[in-house]
Amino acid sequence: MNFIQRYNRGEAIQVYSDIDALGQAAFSEQYFDDVQEVMAETMRRTAQNLNVIYDELTTLDYNFTSKAEYSFQKPLVKPFTDTTILLAQLDEAVAPFGHVPLSLKLFYTFVGGCNFAWDNDAADATPWPYADPVQICPLDDLVTHVTTDDWKQEMAELREYGEVPSLALSADYYHKDNVSGGPAYALALSLLPSVDGRFLNEEHETTLINYLRIVFINGGFGRIEDAQRTESFQQFYDRVEPKLTMI
Repeated sequence: MNFIQRYNRGEAIQVYSDIDALGQAAFSEQYFDDVQEVMAETMRRTAQNLNVIYDELTTLDYNFTSKAEYSFQKPLVKPFTDTTILLAQLDEAVAPFGHVPLSLKLFYTFVGGCNFAWDNDAADATPWPYADPVQICPLDDLVTHVTTDDWKQEMAELREYGEVPSLALSADYYHKDNVSGGPAYALALSLLPSVDGRFLNEEHETTLINYLRIVFINGGFGRIEDAQRTESFQQFYDRVEPKLTMI
């Protein structure tokens, strides 16, 4: 039984563990098509889950950004028609510093982008403080960022000091709640082609795919612990959780 068959049978975590154990062999002719199909299915489920959470939050009059001037401000961004071109531009821009993990490329291919942060300018403070709503910037915004001289200089300095060049994808949970916080959540670039990558500066210290898994286990929020679940959040969670698909 191959990876995608096992994944569709419900072995999501074990399948990703086995893929990780392959290392560079995951990109070999023997495995790559199977690995890529698993990840494509993961991202199709991710897109579906984000739509479900968005719809449920909308019924609660959750304050998404209502006057978005830029794509990264929108709650949901569909994949762009020129995604292939933009991904090539992303690869070219980051090539001096490493490789973009396959997980992010397929996120942009099948999902697009999301920003479930509360709009602090349009409403009172969020009812679920520091819950860390999911946010992954869209591809056009990322490409714009990494093609600046400032980004290239920053990455060169990181490498000089032995740190890992990365792609900033999300504000941290303080900034999302309009409070001064720390560095952005960022996906580490890899020295060799990689299936997934480390999701830096986020407290779970995990990979991008496992971060998304944690988010969906918690109804779209990365930091909702049992002790933090207010009655209103629990009511929302009880409605949305049965509709979400394991990734």
